[in-house]
Amino acid sequence: MELQVLGHGGARVFVFPTTLGTLTEWTDRWMHRDSVLGEHLERGWIQLFCLHHVHEESWYAPDHVHPGHRAWRHLQYDRYLRDEVVPFSLSKNATPFLIAAGASFGAYHALCFGLRHPQLVQRIIGLSGTYDIKRMTQGYSDANVYACNPIDFMRHENDPGRIAAFQRQDIILAVGEHDPACDNNREMSAVLWNKGVGNALRIWNGWAHDWPYWEKMIRLYIGGHD
Repeated sequence: MELQVLGHGGARVFVFPTTLGTLTEWTDRWMHRDSVLGEHLERGWIQLFCLHHVHEESWYAPDHVHPGHRAWRHLQYDRYLRDEVVPFSLSKNATPFLIAAGASFGAYHALCFGLRHPQLVQRIIGLSGTYDIKRMTQGYSDANVYACNPIDFMRHENDPGRIAAFQRQDIILAVGEHDPACDNNREMSAVLWNKGVGNALRIWNGWAHDWPYWEKMIRLYIGGHD
């Protein structure tokens, strides 16, 4: 799969697109301009790895595709990120610090990948996301769906080693108070806190589910929670 790389050094940032976005979404939206992340890129504070997706084969596949198969395809994508994109990014930039970031459905991807691989991802930035993938399966779940569903697998996580790894992560969930996803963000944050995993839940005024808000959010949180 193709990806887009911006910047020359600093923390590696995996950028996940929205539902209908592609690997060029953030550059199409000029997220690399000076008023957003331009300074960070120019100064070598971050390097963006803008990713594509397999939505049309997984969560947004035709209706006849079984939810379990959609989740299986997502898990293949997850392995691609872990086994191919992570090593590729390190070959370009040996900085060990990795950030997973995304807005809307990209936020789901960022949190899911970051929590599935806490040994690889040091910071997670989810902007206006929803973190219960069963909303895409009409409530259906099986082993594959469960493995893709942060609000489920974190609720039942009891491995001391993994919990310690989560506790070392910087997890930021930002969402508008009038966004329909707000309650799910509160629930996801509570699930993490109940496991002793700290996280920064940031509720913004209004709806806050659009690019002008995400520009401000990512600039504010790319360096960590406020």
